[in-house]
Amino acid sequence: MFEVSVVELVELPVKGRVDTTFRAYDPAQVLLMPPSIGDWVPEDHLARFVSELVDEVVDLEPFLAAHTEKRGFPPYDPRLMLKILVYGYTTGVRSSRKIEKACGDDVAFRFLAADQAPDFRSIARFRRRHLAALDALFLEILKLCQQAGMVKLGRVGLDGSKVRANASRRKAMSYKRMTEREADLQAEVDDLLRDAEGTDTAEDHKFGPDGRDDDLDAEMARREGRLAKIRRAKADLEADTARRAAADAARTTWHKTAGHDDATAEQRGEDTAGAADQAAATATVPDKAQRNFTDPDARIMKTSDGGFHYCSNAQTAAAEDHQVIVATRLSNRSADCLEFVSLLDDICANCDAKPDQVVADAGYFSDDNVAAAADRDIDALIATGRTKPGRAGYARRKAIIEPVFGQIDTVQGGKQVLLRGEHAAAHEWRFIAACHNLRKLFNNTVSARPAPT
Repeated sequence: MFEVSVVELVELPVKGRVDTTFRAYDPAQVLLMPPSIGDWVPEDHLARFVSELVDEVVDLEPFLAAHTEKRGFPPYDPRLMLKILVYGYTTGVRSSRKIEKACGDDVAFRFLAADQAPDFRSIARFRRRHLAALDALFLEILKLCQQAGMVKLGRVGLDGSKVRANASRRKAMSYKRMTEREADLQAEVDDLLRDAEGTDTAEDHKFGPDGRDDDLDAEMARREGRLAKIRRAKADLEADTARRAAADAARTTWHKTAGHDDATAEQRGEDTAGAADQAAATATVPDKAQRNFTDPDARIMKTSDGGFHYCSNAQTAAAEDHQVIVATRLSNRSADCLEFVSLLDDICANCDAKPDQVVADAGYFSDDNVAAAADRDIDALIATGRTKPGRAGYARRKAIIEPVFGQIDTVQGGKQVLLRGEHAAAHEWRFIAACHNLRKLFNNTVSARPAPT
């Protein structure tokens, strides 16, 4: 090898092509963070607003009451867990794994977590354990919006939107396929039982009565588990089909007899009930009807992109001035019409007042819904865009309610839920709605502050 002389390297300022000197840059500097992480978070930052809200306003008793076991390693402070969940769901970071990562990478999350790093399992367990308490935040934050003068029930917009379920389309099966697979699995289980009995008899003769058949037990359990899932899904489909057939028959019979002079109202009711029972008993499940095994409560629904996906239907009402959500509910029924009356009652109950007017699209129209709004002394404009009376009020519908779903979709991580099952998904959706209102409250609070002098 050739010998070379050692040249001492001298660090010189980096210069650009036009002899520009850049600011000093030293990745190896000793202090990368200030003594207090809070020094990196501006005073008007959303993270500070969330922290103050949890510390000073939110009722923490439901979260604290769940911790009754003194043994074991101390859990994370519920305030910490609640802050990172609220901030995550408000800014579009919902996954427990992403929240765990953000607690190390994101200054705002590190500030809220006080530089602790709860693992994703702890975050997921906290969310699952306190679902009802997270749901209750919706009303708490709505009340704060009311106190801030952001909720005026002059005009309220109603709409439904499909929310994606956490369900794989590959983990679904049609009713026809279930029936076929059920028979195949039952035959496999019967074959395994016969094999197990023959093996047990042979091993008892050879090794005595203490022989082991762990492999057969595991294989049997796997097949029996799949068989049980299929049978549950079939039963659900059959029950749903019977329930829909009964409802359709009852509605048809009731309307057919409405104009007749029945001897008594009781006779009309008996006729309706009888027709419903007959329809339920004779209903048959379509071969193509499906159930999903990852989330059996999710349903195939048509979405705005023209495709069909496993979804739930989010019924939501928002006040006109600030687009604050005043009522919301999640169901696995794709039709909006069936949720109208319940949504009206939710608005009145949540706000302790009734709206002067509600505007909704044609999906909510029915004679019963119009009558229900009249009974509650609420002016209902349902799909009146082509008629002169109410046209101006109805024209405000899109501007009131549709931006709400757009903001949730773009700012809060999409119109989807992570938790499975109708009950858990409904709680999570109301928590998402609560975080939407929290952002509205934060923006209103920041805009109301005097400008710095």
